[in-house]
Amino acid sequence: MSEVKLAADVRSSFGKGAARSIRRENKVPGVIYGHGTEPVHVTLPGHDLLLALRTPNVLLSLDLDGKTELAIPKAVQRDAIKGYLVHVDLLLVKKGEKVTVEVAVETEGDLAPGSFLVENVLNTLSVETEATHIPTSVTVSIEGLEAGAAILAKDIALPSGTTLATDPEAVVIQILAAQAEEPAADAEAEGAEA
Repeated sequence: MSEVKLAADVRSSFGKGAARSIRRENKVPGVIYGHGTEPVHVTLPGHDLLLALRTPNVLLSLDLDGKTELAIPKAVQRDAIKGYLVHVDLLLVKKGEKVTVEVAVETEGDLAPGSFLVENVLNTLSVETEATHIPTSVTVSIEGLEAGAAILAKDIALPSGTTLATDPEAVVIQILAAQAEEPAADAEAEGAEA
């Protein structure tokens, strides 16, 4: 889990025009909320925030008016065409606090010899973990698996201090037999006979 430090400025101007003005300065408007506090509208450095958000479930250490707040991204809005950040919602967290987040599922190993396919039914798992120790991903071994094999959420080893929030019986990965296509020559011969 990586912690990224960012400087956040409280903003008092709202609306579409104010947001556009903020973005022209290469900054991103955002809102920090949580713990029963009033939402705080902030401006964050655009490039630094973009780099920080490349890490899934990044923990942000925000310097806000001389006070340090810990937050995780809750919702990130991007421009659909150009991809720049439009707005970000941040959730306040505290050390030791449990949060529910989505964690990427990665596979490792080789399937048994033959024509088999790996189907990722779930690309992420919902887990509950301490806010300062969020895993970036979980790894599942598919070594030697054959068609018909399935890996359920409960079968995946999670890091210590992390518990599963997804349905334990949910299929995460299944192995399928590859479908063989008819050769093109046979299909043409059948068409000529008809």
